[in-house]
Amino acid sequence: MMSPVTMMPSRTRDLEELPEIRRKEIESAPCAMGAAENEVDSNVAVRTLFCNLLQQIGEDPRRVGLLRTPHRAAKAWEHLTAGYKMNIETVLNGAVFEETYDEMVVVTDIDFYSMCEHHLLPFFGKAHIAYVPNGKIVGLSKLPRIVDVFAKRLQVQERMTREIADTINKYLDPLGVAVVCEAQHMCMMMRGVEKQNSFTMTSAMLGSFKEPNTRAEFMNLIANKRS
Repeated sequence: MMSPVTMMPSRTRDLEELPEIRRKEIESAPCAMGAAENEVDSNVAVRTLFCNLLQQIGEDPRRVGLLRTPHRAAKAWEHLTAGYKMNIETVLNGAVFEETYDEMVVVTDIDFYSMCEHHLLPFFGKAHIAYVPNGKIVGLSKLPRIVDVFAKRLQVQERMTREIADTINKYLDPLGVAVVCEAQHMCMMMRGVEKQNSFTMTSAMLGSFKEPNTRAEFMNLIANKRS
């Protein structure tokens, strides 16, 4: 028989309802609430920053509903910025193969989530990638992984698009590379101009994709995918 689950008090409950020893720990150091048992702990310095942020906006980090919020937020930001610790060689993991295929390789609708470096708000959307091999191809799953390397950091969409293209160009040395990204930016939707239906599109065209016919073929493939 399973033992009953012990629930934390809801946000309407008072800190006084916690055990005295735990209450004293929290009152003396409101950022002390880190990982639960068998869970990887968060970065203490980042956790403290979020605790201070809660205080500065007028909240009480000792409130029951917020006790683990600095820990959760620190863990979330660790994930959202994981790209800084990723290495392209490790991501590729040797999955570059010699192959005589010399027609266009296209992977569309690669979901990405990134953080605007100007407002620290998300922007998210899809990346479309194409390359024309020059004796080498890459495992298809590696292209979305390359997108993640550059999306999971503080970014602007324009730079991210070019970084993805430059990386594919560097490691595959293809005849051409094309990357198109389309995204919605929360900094334009939640604040500022508050335009809910706007999309931003950016492109990077290298090598053979600078030729009008090759570029048009790629753009038509993207458009046909939508229809």
